[in-house]
Amino acid sequence: MIGSLRGTVLERSGDTSVLVEVGGVGYVVTVTPRALAELEPSSPVFLYIHHHIREDAQTLFGFRQRDERATFEILVATHGIGPSLAMAILGTHAPSALVDIVASNDLGALTLVPGVGKKTAERLLVELRNRLSLPMLDPVGAGVGGGGGGSVIGDVREALVGLGYGPEEVRDALRELPATGDASTLLRDALKLLGAKRA
Repeated sequence: MIGSLRGTVLERSGDTSVLVEVGGVGYVVTVTPRALAELEPSSPVFLYIHHHIREDAQTLFGFRQRDERATFEILVATHGIGPSLAMAILGTHAPSALVDIVASNDLGALTLVPGVGKKTAERLLVELRNRLSLPMLDPVGAGVGGGGGGSVIGDVREALVGLGYGPEEVRDALRELPATGDASTLLRDALKLLGAKRA
C-alpha cells in the first residue's frame, strides 16, 4: 500500500490529476481542484496518499494535508459516498468547514457540492454526524441548531446570517474569531473581517 509520495510534478492531467515522478517512476494521482491549482509542473511535492484498490482498478488519491486524507477516508467509509463524491466534497469544503457544516446542520452548504441535491445532503448530514469528530463545535451546534440561544458564537452566526452574509463567509469569519468574548465584541470583529474581505 502506498501511503505517501515525495517527488516532482511532471504534468497536470485534465482537471483532476497530476503525474508525480518518484525515483524515476511516474504515479498518476487524483487530487482536488484546489490542490491541482497549487501543483505546478516541475515543482517538488509531498502528498499524503489513499491507495484505493478495487477488483478492476487501483487509484491513488493525493492530499496536501493529513486531515484531508483522514476526512476522505471517513467519507468513503460512509454509506452512499464513493471516492468521486468524497473528492467533490473536499474540493468544495475543507475538513474544518465540513465539521462545522455537520455541526450546524448547514444543508445549503452541502448542496453546493456538485452532484449533491437536497435529499442527498439531508442523508449525508445524518450519516456524517456519527462519523466526523465534532470536538469544540458541539456547543456551537447546540446554539445554532437549536434556534439560537445557547452559544455566543451561535448568536454571532445568526446575526451575520440576518445581515445577509452567506454560509461560506460566515464560516470563514467565525474560524478567525477568538474562542472567548462577548457577542457584541465578536460580532464587531467578524464584521471587520468580512468588510476587509469584501473590499
